[in-house]
Amino acid sequence: MDSMKGALKGDKVIFDSEAIADLYNAQYYGRLKGETLELALVEAAYLLDRERITVDHEGRSLSFRDFFIAASQAQEYFELKYIVYRDLRERGYYVQPSVTDFRVYPRGGKPNVAPSKYFVHVVTERKPMPLQQLISNLQAALNVRKEMVLAIVDEESDITYYGVKFNTLKGGMEPVNLAPVPGSATFLQDRVVIWDTEVSTRLHRDGFYGNPMDERRLQLSLVEAAYLIMREKLEVTDYEGRIMTPDDFTAKALQIEPSFVGKLKTYTDLRDKGLVAKTGFKFGSDFRVYEKIETIEKIPHSKYLVGYVENDHVYQMQDLSRSIRLANSVRKDMVFAFDRNGIQYFSLGRIKL
Repeated sequence: MDSMKGALKGDKVIFDSEAIADLYNAQYYGRLKGETLELALVEAAYLLDRERITVDHEGRSLSFRDFFIAASQAQEYFELKYIVYRDLRERGYYVQPSVTDFRVYPRGGKPNVAPSKYFVHVVTERKPMPLQQLISNLQAALNVRKEMVLAIVDEESDITYYGVKFNTLKGGMEPVNLAPVPGSATFLQDRVVIWDTEVSTRLHRDGFYGNPMDERRLQLSLVEAAYLIMREKLEVTDYEGRIMTPDDFTAKALQIEPSFVGKLKTYTDLRDKGLVAKTGFKFGSDFRVYEKIETIEKIPHSKYLVGYVENDHVYQMQDLSRSIRLANSVRKDMVFAFDRNGIQYFSLGRIKL
Protein backbone atom coordinates (compact mmCIF):
# COMPACT_ATOMS: atom_id res chain seq x y z
CA MET A 1 0.00 0.00 0.00
CA ASP A 2 3.03 2.29 0.53
CA SER A 3 3.51 2.64 -3.23
CA MET A 4 -0.06 3.88 -3.56
CA LYS A 5 0.31 6.70 -1.06
CA GLY A 6 -0.24 10.17 -2.45
CA ALA A 7 0.19 13.69 -1.08
CA LEU A 8 -2.44 16.42 -1.37
CA LYS A 9 -0.87 19.56 -2.81
CA GLY A 10 -3.29 22.31 -3.73
CA ASP A 11 -5.81 20.91 -6.21
CA LYS A 12 -3.78 17.80 -7.07
CA VAL A 13 -2.74 14.57 -5.37
CA ILE A 14 0.86 13.63 -6.21
CA PHE A 15 2.21 10.07 -6.41
CA ASP A 16 5.72 8.89 -7.03
CA SER A 17 6.72 6.88 -10.10
CA GLU A 18 5.81 3.53 -8.55
CA ALA A 19 2.09 4.32 -8.92
CA ILE A 20 2.34 4.99 -12.66
CA ALA A 21 2.13 1.37 -13.80
CA ASP A 22 -1.02 0.55 -11.85
CA LEU A 23 -2.96 3.82 -11.87
CA TYR A 24 -1.93 5.43 -15.14
CA ASN A 25 -0.82 2.67 -17.52
CA ALA A 26 -3.42 0.09 -16.53
CA GLN A 27 -6.43 2.18 -15.47
CA TYR A 28 -5.86 5.62 -17.03
CA TYR A 29 -6.02 7.71 -13.90
CA GLY A 30 -4.11 10.96 -13.63
CA ARG A 31 -1.52 12.82 -15.68
CA LEU A 32 2.21 12.25 -15.91
CA LYS A 33 4.30 15.10 -14.58
CA GLY A 34 7.96 14.22 -15.06
CA GLU A 35 8.66 11.24 -12.81
CA THR A 36 5.45 11.69 -10.82
CA LEU A 37 1.75 11.12 -11.33
CA GLU A 38 -0.83 13.84 -10.66
CA LEU A 39 -4.43 12.94 -9.89
CA ALA A 40 -7.23 15.46 -10.03
CA LEU A 41 -9.26 15.81 -6.85
CA VAL A 42 -12.23 13.86 -8.21
CA GLU A 43 -9.99 10.99 -9.32
CA ALA A 44 -8.31 10.82 -5.96
CA ALA A 45 -11.64 10.96 -4.10
CA TYR A 46 -13.00 8.12 -6.22
CA LEU A 47 -9.98 5.91 -5.57
CA LEU A 48 -9.78 6.87 -1.91
CA ASP A 49 -13.40 5.88 -1.37
CA ARG A 50 -12.59 2.49 -2.88
CA GLU A 51 -9.53 2.14 -0.65
CA ARG A 52 -7.24 1.95 -3.66
CA ILE A 53 -5.05 4.77 -2.40
CA THR A 54 -4.26 6.73 0.73
CA VAL A 55 -3.72 10.48 0.80
CA ASP A 56 -1.50 12.40 3.21
CA HIS A 57 -1.61 16.10 3.95
CA GLU A 58 0.82 17.88 6.26
CA GLY A 59 1.93 14.60 7.81
CA ARG A 60 -1.59 13.28 8.41
CA SER A 61 -3.44 10.55 6.55
CA LEU A 62 -6.81 11.87 5.40
CA SER A 63 -10.06 9.98 5.72
CA PHE A 64 -12.48 10.16 2.83
CA ARG A 65 -14.51 12.68 4.79
CA ASP A 66 -11.53 14.90 5.51
CA PHE A 67 -10.33 14.72 1.93
CA PHE A 68 -13.79 15.48 0.53
CA ILE A 69 -14.18 18.56 2.72
CA ALA A 70 -10.71 19.81 1.79
CA ALA A 71 -11.38 19.23 -1.90
CA SER A 72 -14.70 21.11 -1.68
CA GLN A 73 -12.86 24.07 -0.22
CA ALA A 74 -10.21 23.95 -2.95
CA GLN A 75 -12.47 23.55 -5.99
CA GLU A 76 -15.81 25.17 -6.76
CA TYR A 77 -18.67 22.67 -7.07
CA PHE A 78 -16.30 19.81 -6.31
CA GLU A 79 -19.10 17.71 -4.84
CA LEU A 80 -21.13 17.99 -8.06
CA LYS A 81 -18.16 17.05 -10.19
CA TYR A 82 -17.48 14.07 -7.98
CA ILE A 83 -21.09 12.89 -8.32
CA VAL A 84 -20.88 13.04 -12.12
CA TYR A 85 -17.38 11.54 -12.28
CA ARG A 86 -18.41 8.60 -10.11
CA ASP A 87 -21.56 8.05 -12.16
CA LEU A 88 -19.67 7.98 -15.45
CA ARG A 89 -16.93 5.70 -14.11
CA GLU A 90 -19.47 3.27 -12.71
CA ARG A 91 -21.23 3.21 -16.06
CA GLY A 92 -18.00 1.85 -17.51
CA TYR A 93 -16.63 4.98 -19.16
CA TYR A 94 -13.05 6.17 -19.02
CA VAL A 95 -13.15 9.76 -17.81
CA GLN A 96 -10.40 12.35 -17.69
CA PRO A 97 -10.74 15.71 -15.93
CA SER A 98 -10.08 18.68 -18.20
CA VAL A 99 -10.82 22.38 -18.59
CA THR A 100 -14.36 21.40 -19.67
CA ASP A 101 -14.84 19.40 -16.45
CA PHE A 102 -14.51 15.99 -18.16
CA ARG A 103 -13.49 14.33 -21.37
CA VAL A 104 -15.35 11.07 -21.74
CA TYR A 105 -14.30 8.24 -24.04
CA PRO A 106 -16.78 6.14 -26.01
CA ARG A 107 -17.81 2.87 -24.45
CA GLY A 108 -14.94 0.46 -25.10
CA GLY A 109 -12.57 3.32 -25.95
CA LYS A 110 -9.45 4.02 -23.92
CA PRO A 111 -7.24 7.08 -23.46
CA ASN A 112 -4.17 7.10 -25.69
CA VAL A 113 -5.89 4.47 -27.86
CA ALA A 114 -9.10 6.12 -29.06
CA PRO A 115 -10.11 9.81 -29.08
CA SER A 116 -12.54 11.03 -26.46
CA LYS A 117 -16.13 11.47 -27.62
CA TYR A 118 -17.74 13.91 -25.18
CA PHE A 119 -16.94 17.15 -23.43
CA VAL A 120 -19.05 17.01 -20.28
CA HIS A 121 -19.89 20.23 -18.43
CA VAL A 122 -21.19 19.85 -14.89
CA VAL A 123 -23.91 22.32 -13.90
CA THR A 124 -25.96 22.75 -10.75
CA GLU A 125 -29.67 23.25 -11.19
CA ARG A 126 -29.34 26.40 -9.08
CA LYS A 127 -26.86 28.30 -11.26
CA PRO A 128 -28.17 30.12 -14.36
CA MET A 129 -26.29 29.71 -17.63
CA PRO A 130 -25.89 32.61 -20.10
CA LEU A 131 -26.61 31.77 -23.72
CA GLN A 132 -23.19 33.08 -24.75
CA GLN A 133 -21.42 30.71 -22.34
CA LEU A 134 -23.38 27.75 -23.65
CA ILE A 135 -22.64 28.64 -27.28
CA SER A 136 -18.95 29.23 -26.51
CA ASN A 137 -18.71 25.79 -24.87
CA LEU A 138 -20.51 24.16 -27.77
CA GLN A 139 -18.22 25.79 -30.32
CA ALA A 140 -15.14 24.74 -28.35
CA ALA A 141 -16.35 21.12 -28.42
CA LEU A 142 -17.01 21.22 -32.15
CA ASN A 143 -13.61 22.75 -32.85
CA VAL A 144 -12.00 19.53 -31.62
CA ARG A 145 -14.74 17.23 -32.96
CA LYS A 146 -16.36 16.38 -29.65
CA GLU A 147 -19.98 16.20 -28.60
CA MET A 148 -21.07 18.57 -25.86
CA VAL A 149 -22.98 17.22 -22.89
CA LEU A 150 -24.51 19.13 -20.00
CA ALA A 151 -24.67 17.12 -16.79
CA ILE A 152 -27.18 18.95 -14.62
CA VAL A 153 -27.17 17.90 -10.96
CA ASP A 154 -30.31 18.65 -8.97
CA GLU A 155 -30.59 19.32 -5.25
CA GLU A 156 -31.05 15.59 -4.52
CA SER A 157 -27.88 14.72 -6.49
CA ASP A 158 -29.75 13.15 -9.41
CA ILE A 159 -28.04 13.74 -12.76
CA THR A 160 -29.72 14.52 -16.06
CA TYR A 161 -27.55 14.43 -19.18
CA TYR A 162 -28.40 16.71 -22.10
CA GLY A 163 -26.79 16.57 -25.52
CA VAL A 164 -26.20 19.99 -27.08
CA LYS A 165 -25.66 20.49 -30.80
CA PHE A 166 -26.05 23.03 -33.57
CA ASN A 167 -28.92 22.37 -35.94
CA THR A 168 -29.27 22.87 -39.67
CA LEU A 169 -32.99 23.08 -40.37
CA LYS A 170 -34.36 22.58 -43.87
CA GLY A 171 -37.80 21.88 -45.26
CA GLY A 172 -39.49 21.11 -48.55
CA MET A 173 -42.14 23.82 -48.94
CA GLU A 174 -42.18 25.93 -52.09
CA PRO A 175 -43.10 29.64 -51.86
CA VAL A 176 -46.67 30.56 -52.72
CA ASN A 177 -46.93 32.10 -56.19
CA LEU A 178 -49.27 34.98 -55.44
CA ALA A 179 -49.37 38.69 -56.25
CA PRO A 180 -50.62 41.14 -53.60
CA VAL A 181 -54.26 42.12 -53.97
CA PRO A 182 -55.05 45.76 -53.01
CA GLY A 183 -57.31 46.11 -50.00
CA SER A 184 -57.38 42.39 -49.33
CA ALA A 185 -56.30 42.47 -45.66
CA THR A 186 -56.53 44.68 -42.55
CA PHE A 187 -54.36 44.93 -39.46
CA LEU A 188 -56.80 44.77 -36.56
CA GLN A 189 -55.86 44.82 -32.88
CA ASP A 190 -53.42 41.90 -32.66
CA ARG A 191 -53.79 40.01 -35.92
CA VAL A 192 -54.47 40.45 -39.61
CA VAL A 193 -57.66 39.35 -41.36
CA ILE A 194 -57.71 38.65 -45.09
CA TRP A 195 -61.08 39.47 -46.60
CA ASP A 196 -60.43 38.23 -50.12
CA THR A 197 -61.62 34.63 -50.47
CA GLU A 198 -59.19 33.65 -53.24
CA VAL A 199 -56.16 35.09 -51.40
CA SER A 200 -57.29 33.38 -48.20
CA THR A 201 -57.70 30.03 -49.92
CA ARG A 202 -54.40 30.18 -51.80
CA LEU A 203 -52.33 31.16 -48.80
CA HIS A 204 -53.83 28.54 -46.52
CA ARG A 205 -53.98 25.73 -49.05
CA ASP A 206 -50.62 26.23 -50.76
CA GLY A 207 -48.51 27.55 -47.90
CA PHE A 208 -50.41 26.63 -44.73
CA TYR A 209 -50.53 30.28 -43.67
CA GLY A 210 -53.01 31.45 -41.08
CA ASN A 211 -56.10 29.87 -39.62
CA PRO A 212 -59.51 30.10 -41.34
CA MET A 213 -61.93 32.46 -39.62
CA ASP A 214 -64.72 30.95 -41.70
CA GLU A 215 -65.08 29.45 -45.18
CA ARG A 216 -64.14 32.70 -46.92
CA ARG A 217 -61.74 34.60 -44.68
CA LEU A 218 -58.33 33.89 -43.16
CA GLN A 219 -56.71 35.30 -40.03
CA LEU A 220 -52.93 35.61 -39.88
CA SER A 221 -50.53 35.93 -36.98
CA LEU A 222 -48.36 39.04 -36.86
CA VAL A 223 -45.21 37.26 -38.05
CA GLU A 224 -47.05 35.55 -40.91
CA ALA A 225 -48.47 38.83 -42.14
CA ALA A 226 -45.16 40.68 -41.79
CA TYR A 227 -43.35 37.95 -43.74
CA LEU A 228 -45.88 38.02 -46.56
CA ILE A 229 -45.66 41.81 -46.76
CA MET A 230 -41.85 41.64 -46.99
CA ARG A 231 -42.05 38.99 -49.71
CA GLU A 232 -44.63 41.09 -51.60
CA LYS A 233 -47.31 38.43 -51.37
CA LEU A 234 -49.82 40.47 -49.39
CA GLU A 235 -51.04 44.04 -49.06
CA VAL A 236 -52.20 45.03 -45.58
CA THR A 237 -53.96 48.26 -44.63
CA ASP A 238 -54.58 49.93 -41.28
CA TYR A 239 -58.01 50.95 -39.95
CA GLU A 240 -58.00 54.04 -42.15
CA GLY A 241 -57.27 52.02 -45.27
CA ARG A 242 -53.64 53.17 -45.60
CA ILE A 243 -51.25 50.61 -47.06
CA MET A 244 -48.69 49.53 -44.47
CA THR A 245 -45.03 49.24 -45.37
CA PRO A 246 -42.90 46.57 -43.66
CA ASP A 247 -41.55 49.26 -41.32
CA ASP A 248 -45.06 50.51 -40.52
CA PHE A 249 -46.19 46.99 -39.73
CA THR A 250 -43.17 46.20 -37.55
CA ALA A 251 -43.54 49.42 -35.56
CA LYS A 252 -47.16 48.62 -34.76
CA ALA A 253 -46.43 44.96 -34.03
CA LEU A 254 -43.69 45.97 -31.58
CA GLN A 255 -46.25 47.89 -29.55
CA ILE A 256 -48.17 44.63 -29.15
CA GLU A 257 -45.30 42.17 -28.81
CA PRO A 258 -41.90 43.43 -27.56
CA SER A 259 -40.07 40.35 -28.87
CA PHE A 260 -41.56 40.73 -32.35
CA VAL A 261 -38.34 41.56 -34.21
CA GLY A 262 -36.51 38.45 -33.02
CA LYS A 263 -39.51 36.23 -33.66
CA LEU A 264 -39.92 37.69 -37.16
CA LYS A 265 -36.24 37.08 -37.98
CA THR A 266 -36.65 33.48 -36.87
CA TYR A 267 -39.93 33.00 -38.73
CA THR A 268 -38.42 34.53 -41.87
CA ASP A 269 -35.40 32.26 -41.73
CA LEU A 270 -37.56 29.16 -41.20
CA ARG A 271 -39.90 30.03 -44.08
CA ASP A 272 -37.00 30.87 -46.39
CA LYS A 273 -35.55 27.45 -45.60
CA GLY A 274 -38.75 25.77 -46.80
CA LEU A 275 -40.19 25.07 -43.36
CA VAL A 276 -43.65 25.87 -42.05
CA ALA A 277 -43.70 27.64 -38.71
CA LYS A 278 -46.91 27.92 -36.71
CA THR A 279 -47.51 29.17 -33.20
CA GLY A 280 -46.04 27.01 -30.45
CA PHE A 281 -48.08 28.62 -27.68
CA LYS A 282 -49.70 25.35 -26.58
CA PHE A 283 -46.22 23.89 -26.13
CA GLY A 284 -44.72 26.88 -24.33
CA SER A 285 -42.58 27.91 -27.30
CA ASP A 286 -42.62 30.46 -30.11
CA PHE A 287 -43.15 28.03 -32.97
CA ARG A 288 -43.97 24.47 -33.83
CA VAL A 289 -42.25 23.68 -37.11
CA TYR A 290 -43.12 21.31 -39.95
CA GLU A 291 -40.66 20.13 -42.58
CA LYS A 292 -43.33 19.90 -45.26
CA ILE A 293 -47.11 19.89 -45.56
CA GLU A 294 -48.45 18.13 -48.63
CA THR A 295 -52.11 18.95 -48.03
CA ILE A 296 -54.05 20.79 -45.35
CA GLU A 297 -56.44 17.84 -45.15
CA LYS A 298 -53.63 15.68 -43.78
CA ILE A 299 -51.27 17.72 -41.66
CA PRO A 300 -48.24 15.71 -40.49
CA HIS A 301 -46.59 15.71 -37.09
CA SER A 302 -44.46 18.81 -36.50
CA LYS A 303 -40.83 17.93 -35.89
CA TYR A 304 -39.49 20.88 -33.90
CA LEU A 305 -40.39 23.35 -31.20
CA VAL A 306 -38.41 26.53 -31.81
CA GLY A 307 -37.93 29.35 -29.32
CA TYR A 308 -36.09 32.58 -30.06
CA VAL A 309 -33.74 33.95 -27.39
CA GLU A 310 -31.86 37.24 -27.29
CA ASN A 311 -28.08 37.20 -27.18
CA ASP A 312 -28.07 38.33 -23.56
CA HIS A 313 -30.50 35.60 -22.52
CA VAL A 314 -29.68 33.67 -19.35
CA TYR A 315 -31.13 30.18 -18.95
CA GLN A 316 -32.60 29.07 -15.66
CA MET A 317 -31.96 25.36 -15.41
CA GLN A 318 -35.49 24.52 -14.28
CA ASP A 319 -37.02 26.43 -17.21
CA LEU A 320 -34.64 24.70 -19.59
CA SER A 321 -35.49 21.28 -18.20
CA ARG A 322 -39.20 22.05 -18.39
CA SER A 323 -38.97 23.04 -22.07
CA ILE A 324 -37.01 19.95 -23.04
CA ARG A 325 -39.27 17.58 -21.13
CA LEU A 326 -42.37 19.07 -22.75
CA ALA A 327 -40.84 18.78 -26.22
CA ASN A 328 -39.90 15.15 -25.57
CA SER A 329 -43.38 14.37 -24.26
CA VAL A 330 -44.94 15.46 -27.58
CA ARG A 331 -42.20 13.78 -29.67
CA LYS A 332 -40.52 16.96 -30.88
CA ASP A 333 -36.98 18.31 -30.79
CA MET A 334 -36.46 21.43 -28.65
CA VAL A 335 -34.55 23.97 -30.72
CA PHE A 336 -33.42 27.45 -29.74
CA ALA A 337 -32.79 30.24 -32.24
CA PHE A 338 -30.48 33.19 -31.70
CA ASP A 339 -29.15 35.95 -33.92
CA ARG A 340 -25.41 35.97 -34.50
CA ASN A 341 -24.78 37.39 -37.95
CA GLY A 342 -28.01 35.70 -38.97
CA ILE A 343 -30.29 33.23 -37.25
CA GLN A 344 -28.57 30.13 -35.90
CA TYR A 345 -30.08 27.12 -34.15
CA PHE A 346 -29.03 24.70 -31.47
CA SER A 347 -30.93 21.94 -29.71
CA LEU A 348 -30.84 20.27 -26.32
CA GLY A 349 -32.21 16.84 -25.67
CA ARG A 350 -31.95 14.26 -22.93
CA ILE A 351 -29.48 11.50 -23.68
CA LYS A 352 -28.66 8.23 -21.99
CA LEU A 353 -25.03 7.54 -21.33
